[in-house]
Amino acid sequence: MSENPKYRQLLHFLKEELKLSSESLVIAERSVEQDRGPLPMILWQYGLVTLEQLDRIYDWLEQVY
Repeated sequence: MSENPKYRQLLHFLKEELKLSSESLVIAERSVEQDRGPLPMILWQYGLVTLEQLDRIYDWLEQVY
């Protein structure tokens, strides 16, 4: 999954713009790999991002994809 350039851009956005820790992203990525849902929703469900940040993520995704 991390080989995808757009996915790497998303991770960069999450780290740089939303200031998420690498540890938070590792936790969320494990759940994504276990097929528990899309990364933005996992981040929100685990309380790693706020609803406002979740909106920002989806706005960013709309622009990039």
